[in-house]
Amino acid sequence: MLNSKEIIEIIKYVNGSTVDEVHYEHNSFVVKVKNQNPQVEETVKSEQQEEPISQVPNIVNERGQEDVSPGPEMDTSHEEAETLTVTSPMVGMFYASPSPNDPAFIKIGDSVKEETVVCVLEAMKMFNDVQADVNGEVMEVLVQNGDLVEFGQPLFLVKPE
Repeated sequence: MLNSKEIIEIIKYVNGSTVDEVHYEHNSFVVKVKNQNPQVEETVKSEQQEEPISQVPNIVNERGQEDVSPGPEMDTSHEEAETLTVTSPMVGMFYASPSPNDPAFIKIGDSVKEETVVCVLEAMKMFNDVQADVNGEVMEVLVQNGDLVEFGQPLFLVKPE
């Protein structure tokens, strides 16, 4: 069976290629990735709109205010340069704990290792552990329990060791 990193690699490959679809089955586990042909969509969008569309998702903080984070092409502050971002490997519902009655996997100030489970993401009734993939201290949790997260969306900021 594929792990989440292998699935991400398949998605990245299909997204940047001329492959229309990848279908993988192993026992009852099925992964189906379709290329939506983004080159054609971008051409249509640019003809219809004169202003460019931002590809950076807006994140709402705990007070309900929009967090306007700079995109990768913009300058970042000194503080942000000292942190690494743990991002979502897939689209799904974010859960900070293994069950509603259990404590959160991590909280601000906790030390994490690469293999530390930091949250679970639910997609199609399957729960997927998300690992930190970095050694360091959790500085900020960027999403709330029960939020729907997108592929590549920042979840946590970690100050590396």
